[in-house]
Amino acid sequence: MAETAKTSLRTARSRVKGLGASGHGAGHWWQQRVTAAANVPLMIGFVVIIAMMAGRPYPEAVALVSHPLAALILIGGVISVTLHMRIGMQVVIEDYVHDKGLKFLALFANTTYAVAVAVACLYAILRVSLARLV
Repeated sequence: MAETAKTSLRTARSRVKGLGASGHGAGHWWQQRVTAAANVPLMIGFVVIIAMMAGRPYPEAVALVSHPLAALILIGGVISVTLHMRIGMQVVIEDYVHDKGLKFLALFANTTYAVAVAVACLYAILRVSLARLV
């Protein structure tokens, strides 16, 4: 370690500046906290919307989801939850999968899964919420 410091032209501070213990800073930590905070009101709104649809016939449920505020709450919830899910699993994978190839595949699968879930949910919400316009 001392030998590396002698051969490097960078100072010790410049080598670690902006990096956390994992080597890529606190960006994921902040993203995880922001999405967690956003999930609280969005999930409350989601539960309220679902509770309001309980027992209603299909056309009334579609009308409820077609309301712009309800659709925006559902869309915001899907985006926030899937980002939060992807970041959380990424941290677990980075911490516990040590083989580089397996780690790459796991991170790729994690991102692919999160995107697939988000696209499917967003498609369903947009399909139902825009059904009245067609």
